[in-house]
Amino acid sequence: MKRLTRVTLALATALTLGQTLAVTRGGQLVYGRYADSLFLDPVLNDANLDIWILTNLYDTLLQPTNDGKSVQPGLASAYTVSADKKSMVLTLRPGIKFADGSAITAADVKWSLDRARNPDNGAWNGLLESIASISTQGNTVTLALKHPDPTLPSALATFNAAIMPQKLFNAAPGANDAAKAKAFAEKPVGSGPFVLSEWKRGSYMVMKRNPYYWKKGSDGKALPYLDSVRFEIIPDDNTRILKLQAGELQGAEFIPLSRVAELKSNPKLNMVLFPSTKVNDIIMNNRPKLNNGAPNPLGDVRVRQALNYAVNRDALIQLVTFGTGKVMKSFMSSATPLFDATQKGFPYDPAKAKALLAAAGYKNGVDVTALATSGSADDQALLTALQQMWGAVGVRLKIEQVDAATKTARYRAADFQMRTGAWTDDIADPSEITGYYAVSGATDAAHTGFKDDTIEKLFAQSQQETSRVKRASLYRQIQTRYANASPTIYLFETPYPVALAKNVQGFVQIPLGYNLFVGASLEK
Repeated sequence: MKRLTRVTLALATALTLGQTLAVTRGGQLVYGRYADSLFLDPVLNDANLDIWILTNLYDTLLQPTNDGKSVQPGLASAYTVSADKKSMVLTLRPGIKFADGSAITAADVKWSLDRARNPDNGAWNGLLESIASISTQGNTVTLALKHPDPTLPSALATFNAAIMPQKLFNAAPGANDAAKAKAFAEKPVGSGPFVLSEWKRGSYMVMKRNPYYWKKGSDGKALPYLDSVRFEIIPDDNTRILKLQAGELQGAEFIPLSRVAELKSNPKLNMVLFPSTKVNDIIMNNRPKLNNGAPNPLGDVRVRQALNYAVNRDALIQLVTFGTGKVMKSFMSSATPLFDATQKGFPYDPAKAKALLAAAGYKNGVDVTALATSGSADDQALLTALQQMWGAVGVRLKIEQVDAATKTARYRAADFQMRTGAWTDDIADPSEITGYYAVSGATDAAHTGFKDDTIEKLFAQSQQETSRVKRASLYRQIQTRYANASPTIYLFETPYPVALAKNVQGFVQIPLGYNLFVGASLEK
């Protein structure tokens, strides 16, 4: 093997925000969720309801940092990348165990990563596409790569790369991987800080502390601090808030943005707006003709640009997010690594919007239709506001209410003109959202039909460019070209609103969405 270039990771990393040396151990934190998890397998799912919980049950070789922009040691205490960037060696921590007390071996790591990168398994195998083969020796795991891959450390810190116990998984009933995964996920055993102990679907879930967890708290003893976390499934926003105010819950997620100010004034609560990578936008069909053969005005870049200039984003933030949002100036969140802070976005300029529409042949206005999720107050508020803003420049917006399943099916079939959209990163790297929104691959650029040959080339370069400076330059060019082409209308970023009882310390929801209870405690 060629000389290795050492990439040193700090062994001691601050685990939680606001944690002090004096911390209370024990107790059960009761947390209100808006919906239950569906399937607790890290490889074969794609729902945030699962993804945002999986990190409490499973651990990965590397972990995302709490700002969501980098990685830190996980089950691997360090990794090295060869000088030619074509291999990576990871060193496992000594003595690490799964929650049943069995040892985590290099063989478990190889099996888990081989399963995660299998093209037949799940939607996320592409994150590990660069791995050509995996070999093990002692407590080291060597990844031979097809090509240099700057995204690999972040991919190894993503939920689908969780390390699972091969023997326990294989012992689960079922004739194939999918059947075994279904059985195993009913009572999963991982190496995360907690292990599932009870689950009554649609009602509650209890996670108890993993007594074999490797990470130490601020008091020098093994984490987590809590004995258990109980998730109560409470879909109704008002009921969740009432139970929180009554002290029946110590935490609640998805607080409506309209209630944030009210809860901030409650002296018994901490109303926290965690930084997120969530972006909110309008997805446009860029094709020159619609599915029914009718001409599509949105096939003209001048119309798409006009719609962007005709949005008063500051007003939308006040109307729709009650002041909690932030204007988007790129298709990606400002919390996404390699976000280009020099992007100008689209300032509100109705005169420019009118001029662009006139140049495109729509001096007397144009008709467009947007799909909204029926029953969604947020969709209704957003599109009603856009209806008024666009109406001022001659754009007549028709809102078509459909249920969520129909909306998704029509979107994927390109049977739409516009629709409301949102996105949250799962990986501490810009490649995921760029691959989804800007590149004509499996998603056809977020189902817009948009394709820019230069962006395709820049993205391909970025996937193998290991210089962060050069990679940042590539992403700057991608963001600028994307803005000029305006395949979507990017609107505003929104935080994760979580309300916690005053005595809850150390809980964090990171910008990638993961809910981390590993450092949470109930102080007296």
